[in-house]
Order: sequence, then structure tokens, then C-alpha cells
Amino acid sequence: MRERGDGIEERSTSGAIGPSDRESTIAHTDIPVPGGTLRVGEWHPDADGIPWLLVHGVTASHLAWAWLARETTARLIAPDLRGRGRSTAMSTSGGASPLARHADDLVAVLDAKGIDRAVVVGHSMGAFVSLVLADRHPERIDRVVLVDGGLPLDLPAGMHPRDAVRHVLGPTAARLDMRFATARAYRDFWRAHPAFTGREDPLLDAYFAYDLRGTPGQLRPATTFATVEADSIDQNTGAAITRARERMPRPTALLVAERGLRGETPPLYPDVQALRSAYPALTTTRRVPHVDHYSIVMSAPGARAVVQAVG
Repeated sequence: MRERGDGIEERSTSGAIGPSDRESTIAHTDIPVPGGTLRVGEWHPDADGIPWLLVHGVTASHLAWAWLARETTARLIAPDLRGRGRSTAMSTSGGASPLARHADDLVAVLDAKGIDRAVVVGHSMGAFVSLVLADRHPERIDRVVLVDGGLPLDLPAGMHPRDAVRHVLGPTAARLDMRFATARAYRDFWRAHPAFTGREDPLLDAYFAYDLRGTPGQLRPATTFATVEADSIDQNTGAAITRARERMPRPTALLVAERGLRGETPPLYPDVQALRSAYPALTTTRRVPHVDHYSIVMSAPGARAVVQAVG
């Protein structure tokens, strides 16, 4: 992609032609928020209907939604959250709720795009952010789709919130302190991850390459562990997410994966019936077969399930 002097990148394809023989092109803008800018990707900008606001996971970027762009013609707005991707705004400090800050950033994105109301789709930590967004700004949200996130995780009793970050994310968190010689070395790191073994996909190559910062020999993931830790603690213990789950002011659907972050069972949410009972405000709940925590959005079958959930 070639960036123009006005801060807007030229459009490019997000990958090869998808299963429906649609070419998905993406345009980028940098949108001001307190403390910097958010890099925002947009697919199908001229589409009719309510736009979808897509909120990625804790160490991800907007390119996690490239598979979704092949499966729908809806207008898709996907920011890099602060502290991730190409966004220059860093994570909050000084006692502010990270999830609330992300939620308010997303309203700034809607304002900049001239969007009054959107469907918000959040994956993993992005699902927690989506609930807080709908609670703080219900007039801006049509409905919410939670994708393998948003509801409390089953953590060992007595575990400190900081320890819970590494417990849940495992090597995904450990890599944030690692350095890589080349983009290929970073891609090979992910090839060894059980959730990505045997998956050769140009969209994955682009996604992982985009994540890197620094110079050859000292390449590092764009997200820092401090950013992940602050957001993860807030999603597990913060008042903003607790209030949002209690109220759920907008229609809210839940999709959960059949397998976990390392392709394992049990998954992050092993008991869908218990979730339905604990949160009766959920409009629908569904277990998506044959996907893990990543491929529930970063694969064609997972993306199709998300499209069906949005309706």
C-alpha cells in the first residue's frame, strides 16, 4: 500500500479472490483521538444498510477481519485499537478504564465516518469493548455480536488478575517480549502454533507481517505486554464491563468457538447453556463447530458464522 501525503492510503486488495469470487479492497484513514490517531480500515464503503463496526482482540489488528470482508458486502469499519497496529494513540493510564477509553475511541471513529448507528461485532477482548460501547453509547449501536469473548472467563480460583493474562494467552503473551530477525521468522513462529499448524493463507501472511515493528534483527510485535495487561485486567475485574453485562441495553448475540486459543478442548466457554442462563438478556447463543478462538473470525467458515449471526 502506498500512503499519500494527505494521510490516506491508496486502496489495495486484502488478498486473493474469496469463496464468493468477490474482490475485497480496503482503504485506510487515520482518525484523531485523545493522545494520537487510530488507523482505520474500511471495506465496501459505498454499501447500503447499517455499517458494521468491527473490534479486534487483545493482540490483534484490523486485518483480523479480512476474512469477513470476503463473506459480506456490508460496509465494514475496522480500527486498530490504541496501542495496536498502526495506531499512534497509546493505552490509557492514570486510573482511566481502558475498556471505556476504547469505547469512546470507537464513537470518535463513527463520528469521523459520519455514521449515526452501527452493528458492533467484537472478537475476544473486542467483545468486552463492544459491550462497554453499547452500554456507554446505546444510541449509537443497533445491536451487538460477541465472538468468543465478552463474558467472564473460567479462571482458577484465587488467581491474581496479572497472572490470569499469561494463564489465558500463554505463548501469545510471551511473544510480546520476543524479537525476530525477519518477517519470515515471525511467520514461522505462528506456523508452530497449534491453532495455525498447516494453515497456509495469504491473508495470514499479511496479517502477521502487519503486526511487526522495528528493524530487521530486532522486529517485535506492535502490541506491548503492558498494554495487554492493562486491558486484560480491566476486562476481568473492571466496573465498566460489569455494568455493561448487567444491563445489555442493545440486542446481543453470542458466538463461541468449539476449541480454545491453542486449538484445544475445553474451549474458553465450555458451557453455552450456563451462559444463556446467567445472561438471559442474550438474544441468541451459538457454538460454532470446527473452529478455534482464532479461526472463528480468521477463516472462511468462521467468518460465515459471524455473517449469519449479524443477519
